[in-house]
Amino acid sequence: MNRKNLRIAAPAAMLALALGLSACGAGNEDASAGETSAAAGDGVSGTLNGAGSSAQEAAVAAWKQQFQTANPDATVNYDPVGSGGGREQFIAGGVSFAGSDAYLTDDELAGAKKRCDSEVVEVPTYVSPIAVVYNLDGVDDLNLSPDTVAGIFAGKITTWDDAAIKADNPDAKLPSTKITPVHRSDDSGTTQNFTDYLSKAAPKVWTDEPAQTWPVKGGEAAEGTSGVISAVSGGNGTVGYADESQAGKLGMAKVKVGDEFVAPTPEAAAKVLETAKPVAGRATTDIAIDIDRTTEAAGVYPIVLASYQMACQSYPDAETADLVKAWLTYVTSPEGQDASAKAAGSAPLSGDFASTVQAAVKTIKAA
Repeated sequence: MNRKNLRIAAPAAMLALALGLSACGAGNEDASAGETSAAAGDGVSGTLNGAGSSAQEAAVAAWKQQFQTANPDATVNYDPVGSGGGREQFIAGGVSFAGSDAYLTDDELAGAKKRCDSEVVEVPTYVSPIAVVYNLDGVDDLNLSPDTVAGIFAGKITTWDDAAIKADNPDAKLPSTKITPVHRSDDSGTTQNFTDYLSKAAPKVWTDEPAQTWPVKGGEAAEGTSGVISAVSGGNGTVGYADESQAGKLGMAKVKVGDEFVAPTPEAAAKVLETAKPVAGRATTDIAIDIDRTTEAAGVYPIVLASYQMACQSYPDAETADLVKAWLTYVTSPEGQDASAKAAGSAPLSGDFASTVQAAVKTIKAA
């Protein structure tokens, strides 16, 4: 699938952590071998272990390929156990870095600082839409309002010909097929972002708080992004939520924003960051952002995740520090961002915001 290569930049009116957007045509340009080698920290060696977000899996695979090509004596291992599992392993000291589709909570941050004996470097690596994916015979186009999405996943709307779905799709021929909602069984940043959207965009229907663990009984549970896609693909009348880049041939609902229904594209997802705000009280190396889920701005898709990678600012030995620093330097470089855009359909970092992220990465050092 061809995608425009979007850029996330910081507008002049807001300082280091504010986000704006600009578009460019660099997505079809390949970095030269020399540029990739320089960005990837040519010459580091050793084994780097990470774990976390399964939504990052496609991007990490692309990053690993380029990074290990530039550094033949380096090996990167990444276990896509889910965002919650990755954060747990990082805080416990089991891995040197973690991938997460939700930023560290205050309690997690305290634990990470204790593990690191330093500040934490927590940086967005890309932005991606979370699609409401479905598999329903005879229905190739589907519109859903926030209340309808919430009703489906709360188990209050149980058949596809329900009046609420008909109201969103007056011209569609909707069957009476039973709805089978599929959710993540593991602690997940994707779940955190999805339930954050439901709780804020449809508070009268979705009464649970945002959570990394699915809070509602019923439905079908599946592990990881690939598990959700497999479960939805294997049924009829199934519906789930997953990173748009991994939806494959499944249907993807358009979500009502203001007076229009918006598809889950990287372009529409990136626009929501114009209203994102930095999380208060964080160190300059901790670039966590809160997203406005209730925007009514035209062309914006509000069910998105800002995907992070997190590391220690200080490591006990130089080899680990050099490996982590080189890895994150490449991941957040223009070459690394182009690689994830092509592999995962994400919106890359650039401009002042990218510079802010890279400045945080540069502070990584040996104790």
